[in-house]
Formats: sequence, C-alpha cells, structure tokens
Amino acid sequence: MKTAIQDVLYLAPMAGITDWPMRVLCYQMGADYACSEMVSAIGLMCAKKGNTTYQRLLAVHPEEKNTACQIFGSDPVVMAEAASKVTELGLFTSIDINMGCPARKVTGGGEGSALLQTPELAYKIMEAVKRSTHLPVTVKTRLGYDEDSMNAIELGRAAQTLKLSWICFHGRTRRQQYSGKADYAAIARLRSELSIPVIANGDVFEGMDATRILRETGCERVMIGRGAMGNPWLFRAARQAISGEEIIRETLDDRIDMAMRHADLMADYKGEDLGVVEMRKHVGHYVSGIRGAAAIRRELNAVGTLDELKRLLMTLKTGTIAEEEIVK
Repeated sequence: MKTAIQDVLYLAPMAGITDWPMRVLCYQMGADYACSEMVSAIGLMCAKKGNTTYQRLLAVHPEEKNTACQIFGSDPVVMAEAASKVTELGLFTSIDINMGCPARKVTGGGEGSALLQTPELAYKIMEAVKRSTHLPVTVKTRLGYDEDSMNAIELGRAAQTLKLSWICFHGRTRRQQYSGKADYAAIARLRSELSIPVIANGDVFEGMDATRILRETGCERVMIGRGAMGNPWLFRAARQAISGEEIIRETLDDRIDMAMRHADLMADYKGEDLGVVEMRKHVGHYVSGIRGAAAIRRELNAVGTLDELKRLLMTLKTGTIAEEEIVK
C-alpha cells in the first residue's frame, strides 16, 4: 500500500558537509528538514562584523523551507546569546543544540557529547536557550558518553520538562564514535519512556534502512547523516520505501549531473576557487563505487576551475563505464 508521508525525513547536521548547497540538493530530493553545520556559540559571539566564516555558516538559500541552525557550547549564557543572535537573523525555523558531536576538539572543551557527562549543565543550557528565543528548540545527542554511562534518558527528560520540540538520539555512545552498529533497541526504549517526540538516527544508507529504523525504534521521524554524502537521492529512496513505492535507483549520468550541479552551487556559495577545492571531498562520495573512481580522486587535487572539474567528471560519462557499473 502506498502511503503519503510528510515531516519524516531529516538531514542531520554535519560539519563541513551540510552547508546550503548540500541542503538545497537534499530538499530537492525529498528532505523535509535540514540542519546547518554546527556553529560555535562563543565563536559566533566573538566574531567581528563581516566575518566571512560565520556569514557562510549562517547563510540560507531561498529554496530552503525548514532549516535549523545548530549551535554548540558549554556556557549557558553564551549559548543563550548565540541563540538570540541566530533568531534575530530571521533565516532559520528552529535552533538545535549539539549534545552529540563525538569529535575530540569539541568534547575537549566540555561541549557536544561531553555534556552527557554533565547532565545538570546540559539542563541549564537547554533552559537558557529555550528562554532566549521564540523559535522551536531541539536537541541532538547520543545514548551516553560510554557503555558505563548510558544516561541519554536524563537529557530526554530534561528536554521534555523544558518543553523542547523534540530530541534526536544517535544510536551509539560517544566512545563508539561511528564504530559498530547503531542500537535501535536502545532508541526504542528511550522513545517508550519519553513523551517528547523522539527522532531516530544512525546507519541509514539505503532507502529500506529508513523503514527499518522507524519500525524497530517506533519513531515517526528519521534523521539521515553520513548516508546522504554524495547521495541526495537517499531521501527520495527513503520516501519511496516508506510509502511502499518502487525505489528508483540513480544512474551513472544522474550521479555525474548531480555532482556538477553541486559544484555550481558551491561556486555560487564560496566563489569558484574555494568552491572547487571544497567540492573535492564531495566528488569523492559521488563517484564512490564507480569504475574509474580511483583515477578521478587522483586527479582531483590538480583541478582548479569549474570547467576542469566538469571535464574530469565527464570522463566517467564518455569512457567505457556503464550504468550497471555503479556498485550498490
């Protein structure tokens, strides 16, 4: 049975990935919501007027329909000030608090998933941010800091008490980083114990993975992260799978065309020189699993213009590579 779905498919915040070009492509492929790259609260408050780094981090494209700004920090006052500043921009539809990033450079400052070790401070941050903005406030976190402190329920109850809009759980601990498998059963237990809406996150790389995570966690929404890199079609496939429709696979031409479209958007966003440099990591994902990908990756560092990048990508189309050579 085909079922129409809405407000189900969310693009996770990813540093260096979910800028507005990536978000626009994912919206075009079916995402209902997207989140910015994480923004340092103290960095934002200390940035001088005209700082290009933060101008870019906070840029939103007119095509975006439901984009949150994710902020991170460990000082409730600074987090509240940052949330207020983001709100004043009038560009974002909600504020997300990062309590899940496992990167050492973040947790080393007591931020991100390190807040799982200080639930009282996490509560104060949520409370301060909630009071500072009229926008919906949400939280993204993990199951715990490590296997001996699976205390995500404390953050969930805090978010619930403060009437935040939802909380997203990635099904791993901070110590696991991205190793092993996401624990959907643990997310299901959290959902059953909380009345606040819970969003499930972790290990969605194919359309059918979206149906599985929703089924096994009992959640009504799924947040997709790494699986979308070089694969905006994952949102289309997930929607088709959830709706009971046949999943339409992208072709080789689709991949190359999307990579070129992404490159054009990146050039609009950061200028051609920097945009082409930034596209190198994205192209690596777009060509993953295609015969000839290794050669493309080797040549990427020598590419300096959009035309050169597109000519390089076109070699995949004009060579002997066939559509069936995409490895799924």
